[in-house]
Amino acid sequence: MAMEKVLLGGAFNILHPGHVKLLKAAKRLGYLVVVVASDQTVRKSKGFLLATAKDRAMMVRCLGIADKVVIGHRSDFLLTVKKVRPTIVALGYDQSLGTQLARRLKQMGIRIVIMEKYGGYSTRAILRKAKA
Repeated sequence: MAMEKVLLGGAFNILHPGHVKLLKAAKRLGYLVVVVASDQTVRKSKGFLLATAKDRAMMVRCLGIADKVVIGHRSDFLLTVKKVRPTIVALGYDQSLGTQLARRLKQMGIRIVIMEKYGGYSTRAILRKAKA
């Protein structure tokens, strides 16, 4: 049986222990390709950017967990999926794809796996704490 190819995407704006646990759990599913969100995607979804996609990708790469780290397409996640060609798309507990994209992935034969929350870490909570 061929090894699963797992795509896990994220902003990784602040790298924290929850990310490390998430990456390790996703790696257990197979060959792990981490897609770091483009700067445009992070600005649009989070409202702020703490490090460039290139720097965030380097930090994820330096953890040594992922088999490959790439920067996502600036506006179309599906183009990134087509380029990576995963058998599984792993989502963090707080991520969603939307019905249309989820349906499209299933049509492509891609399994969607929702990962659990690891240790109560979140970038939003870290930022709230930093502001206090």
